[in-house]
Amino acid sequence: MKNSLLRLNTAVDIDLQVEKILRGLGSPKPPLSLEDVRELLRLDQKYYSIKDDSAIREFASRIYVAGKQILKNPMLLVEAIRKADLKALYIPDLRRILIDSDQPKLKHRWSTAHEIGHSVIPWHKATMLGDDKFTLSEVCREHTESEANYAAGRLLFFRNQFTEESNDVAPTLNNIKTLQKSYGNTITSTLWRYVEGSERTLFGAVSEHPRRTSMHFDSANPLKYFIRSAAFINRFSCISEIEVWNHLLSYCTAARGGPLGTAEVVMCDDNGDPHLFVLETFSNSHEALTIGTFVRSLSKTVVLIS
Repeated sequence: MKNSLLRLNTAVDIDLQVEKILRGLGSPKPPLSLEDVRELLRLDQKYYSIKDDSAIREFASRIYVAGKQILKNPMLLVEAIRKADLKALYIPDLRRILIDSDQPKLKHRWSTAHEIGHSVIPWHKATMLGDDKFTLSEVCREHTESEANYAAGRLLFFRNQFTEESNDVAPTLNNIKTLQKSYGNTITSTLWRYVEGSERTLFGAVSEHPRRTSMHFDSANPLKYFIRSAAFINRFSCISEIEVWNHLLSYCTAARGGPLGTAEVVMCDDNGDPHLFVLETFSNSHEALTIGTFVRSLSKTVVLIS
């Protein structure tokens, strides 16, 4: 899945909401306490499990819009969650965040921040439950999810504070791990914010281990996330996930965890001109994380021999 950059006016509007939260908390220092955020916003948080849908049915029976109960059959919500494979959701009328307790606890933090994002973006309330049949168009869903992701990232990483710090350090996975510890978030979300907010020409990739793919691996869509900076999108929009994956296969080792390798590779821009990138990959034993950094332009007559 490729990241998509928001329109400037949308990003500014969301950023103002995030600024209000941080100001309301007294301009705290990292890492951010999401419990304090929920208390400030008066948001409740509960957990559910698809393995035991009783909690979901209880919540669903209490959902009202404009005083009208919209779910006569609570199983509709259960079915919607299962169909969309939702890991979290926000119910506006209850001001309640629901988190899937079956997902790894490390991911609860991002899921909570994402749903907080939905709760503070004014135009999201009307779309949280879709229409009466819980069907949002794919385009609308992608927009709202991108906006909530942006809000979560700006909140968990303290708006421009993280951006300024990350732009001051070299784009290496070791530096990203250091920033991860400072802000108390996962390495995946830290990589995402580092790349997406960078002024440099960068990309990030999150995937299965290139040498240890599972039976569920989809070779047509090999990357779980393909994150690109604005500068990368402007010059290298033609680069595909498959091209990146093939580069990973060319240098990654079979080690189960830790560094998987570093390599210099040639990638062509949208005009067909070649450029040198350095790719670095690390495995946290669950996912492989890669950062690709632009080094310099090459003459079309240059051929690299590995």
